[in-house]
Amino acid sequence: MNAISIIGAGIGGLTLGNILKQHGHNFTIYESAPEIKPVGAGIMMAINAMQVFDQLGLKEKIENAGNKIHRITITDESLKPISKTEVLELENQYRSCNVAIHRAALQKILAENIDTEAIKLGYSLQKIEKHKNYILDFENTVQVESRIVFGADGIKSPIRNQILKTGTIRSSGQKCWRGLVNFDLPEKYHQEAFEMWGKGKRFGFVKISDKKVYWYACINEKDFGRYREITDIFNDFNTLVLQIIEATPYENIICNTITDLAPIPKWYTDHLCLIGDAAHATTPNMGQGACQAIEDAYIIGKLLDQYQDFNTVFENFQMIRRKKVDYIVSTSRTIGKVSQWKKGNSIRNFLMGLIPESVNQNMAKKVITLEM
Repeated sequence: MNAISIIGAGIGGLTLGNILKQHGHNFTIYESAPEIKPVGAGIMMAINAMQVFDQLGLKEKIENAGNKIHRITITDESLKPISKTEVLELENQYRSCNVAIHRAALQKILAENIDTEAIKLGYSLQKIEKHKNYILDFENTVQVESRIVFGADGIKSPIRNQILKTGTIRSSGQKCWRGLVNFDLPEKYHQEAFEMWGKGKRFGFVKISDKKVYWYACINEKDFGRYREITDIFNDFNTLVLQIIEATPYENIICNTITDLAPIPKWYTDHLCLIGDAAHATTPNMGQGACQAIEDAYIIGKLLDQYQDFNTVFENFQMIRRKKVDYIVSTSRTIGKVSQWKKGNSIRNFLMGLIPESVNQNMAKKVITLEM
């Protein structure tokens, strides 16, 4: 029997594994994928996440594998700035900085810091039942009994669906392409993350390593069928956008509908707890989805310093985390809508430009401050 089972070896599950290892707990992580391989796209690890990695002794490795980002800029279609958030002051205050990195590179660093025997690949959870303990039935016919279970199994969480029987996945009404490309980005863009706002569409890009650029392109879903190619959508944007898209191999581009999870009443039950997207999936507009899963793991670790009983940890965990994640889910959803207005763009951009830098700083500080 397992003392602790973590379902899902994404960034949240692997961070939790590192936290539990630090606390001397025995655990096993079960991942449905047959291997942790270099698929997926880029990701931004904000200052809150990097503070957690600093405490795990992994900050320097992650910085070296990615690219430090000191400014986040919203622009119009021509790359003319609308709003900027400088983070150097916050970096000095929190002794950490934003890092853009390939998602797979981050997962590899987190996995390598855990005993390989503790991570089981090719274990897709099919059924979970509560008896005296939890009985986990995997697709490969393996059955495992576990006293404590963490659901780090994403927005479509089988654990949430089968045990807590709750959760409504909401569409944002937006389609998003994400791509990775080897691209010689002009040096002036190297330490900055950009999001360009157009009419009912936007494009973002950031350098994630020496040679790689991560980009994303969003459009309102109702306009999705009007275009044959992504380049047709963004032909009125700065020419750099088309250069980035055209340089990207087709197999390096993925397309999804942007979704989030309507707030659910409870993230835990007896000896079982959801973390990350399984509990509070958000749209990506604040760059906080994975960061909030990392914060979940951090808070669980802090509570394990205070309590031995996991049910007490889970109850306090939700009380501490609820307000912040609800704010992020709600605010991120609103930002997504405003960023893709089809009318009133010039007024929106003008008003955005009037927001003082201090307001942007305070909003950023609210998000990146750890709660314990």
